[in-house]
Amino acid sequence: MIPDKLKTRLNKDREMTVITVRMPVDVVDSLKAIAPLKGMSGYQALLKMYVGEGLRRDEAAHVFGPAARLAEALRKRGVPVELIEAAAQEAAAA
Repeated sequence: MIPDKLKTRLNKDREMTVITVRMPVDVVDSLKAIAPLKGMSGYQALLKMYVGEGLRRDEAAHVFGPAARLAEALRKRGVPVELIEAAAQEAAAA
């Protein structure tokens, strides 16, 4: 089953917002140089692609991964959310 959050990402007409990000000039120059080599229309498209790839990887590990599924199963079985969060923080610190 695909989570609703991921289904929303497949919608090309979803709401957009404008943000400002301060980046070193040499990083922007590198993005501008790499974008056409990857067939991108410009450096901003490449930057969005990189952000999207990293976000999908981290969500897979932290939001939709085994630990998140375990936490959800524990919640469904009545384990208090505070206990689950404390255990997750302890495990992350180990």
